Amino acid sequence: MKAANATISSLGTTVFEVMSALAREHQSVNLGQGFPDDKGPEEVRRAAADYLLDGHNQYPPMMGLPELRQAVAEHARRFQGLEIDWQTEVLVTSGATEALSDCLFGLIEPGDEVVLIEPLYDSYLPIVRRAGGVPRLVRLQPPDWRLPREELAAAFSDRTKLILFNTPMNPCSKVFDREELGVIADLCLKHGAYAVCDEVYEHIVFDGLQHLSIMALPGMRDRTARIGSAGKSFSLTGWKVGYVTAAPGMLKPIAKTHQFVTFTTPPNLQWGAATGLRLEAEYFETLSSDLRRKRDRLANGLTKIGFDVLPSQGTYFVTTDFRPLGFNGTDEDFCRHITIKAGVTAVPVSAFYDDPVRAPRQFIRFCFCKNDSTLDTAIERLNIHFK
Repeated sequence: MKAANATISSLGTTVFEVMSALAREHQSVNLGQGFPDDKGPEEVRRAAADYLLDGHNQYPPMMGLPELRQAVAEHARRFQGLEIDWQTEVLVTSGATEALSDCLFGLIEPGDEVVLIEPLYDSYLPIVRRAGGVPRLVRLQPPDWRLPREELAAAFSDRTKLILFNTPMNPCSKVFDREELGVIADLCLKHGAYAVCDEVYEHIVFDGLQHLSIMALPGMRDRTARIGSAGKSFSLTGWKVGYVTAAPGMLKPIAKTHQFVTFTTPPNLQWGAATGLRLEAEYFETLSSDLRRKRDRLANGLTKIGFDVLPSQGTYFVTTDFRPLGFNGTDEDFCRHITIKAGVTAVPVSAFYDDPVRAPRQFIRFCFCKNDSTLDTAIERLNIHFK
């Protein structure tokens, strides 16, 4: 038998599946994988259910239902001040990961260089490499995760096709500020590069911070693809509804990729997502405040146990340093230890680096988008174990 594709066949099982399987085996409280316990807004779920029963359940348009594409454009205007033509600048995808794949396969030629920022979401590098891209990695350092300007500038060259980054950022819960986005934008303009910005946590930002899309910065309107997610914005991660917003010339190759990957997305879920994007601002404010309260509940409990909890500016996650607890081992060892011995599961942050051996090995990530009772049980179990 001939070998399968070397890039894909060489990949291991994602850390989320590994730790979730271990959590199931040991009946552990799983704070590793980022999905909420919340059911999502009833009006959004009801809109999808009603459409399923009463609507058109055959193939929707390849670009997405007009109602959802219009809602995406309206949402961009309302929250980012962007004027978007829904007919030529919005594409609906089957989740944000498909959106990422469409952007990278549609824009990258083999040999193109792609700038990425570590720690990074685990699907980025495999997709870039499968598209033929050459990664150029820039590393943020804890605890403040500030953007290193000199290293970033050195990563760009005339061979750079695009930069791919995430804000608010999983796993380190960082929100890029206007100054940092300006540095990225200047480098894109200098080198004629695109920006693909994963903005799935755009409404999950804390402590008075604001999410700003790099698309809104001078010169970036026509060279940015911004990716959103109904799963994250409405706590409906199983729906797998994403959307890409980009200028017409940039969106065309992305849409052509989508055409031959999934072609379309369930129409009732698109209808529900459109309903969600048109919710009043109060919904999005409540989403953020509720998750901030959960962040504080978990962070305070972990701090009392002895973890060093790093700042979390957004997303579903807190990163912690377990060294103050006196554990001698790697982050992967620690995650296995607390799953088996304490009955609580987290994920090792080294899994979010290209080379885990050279990555920091003392940080683990906990997810807090869970019921209060779940968070309290996890804290109680860890407290008993580390007493």
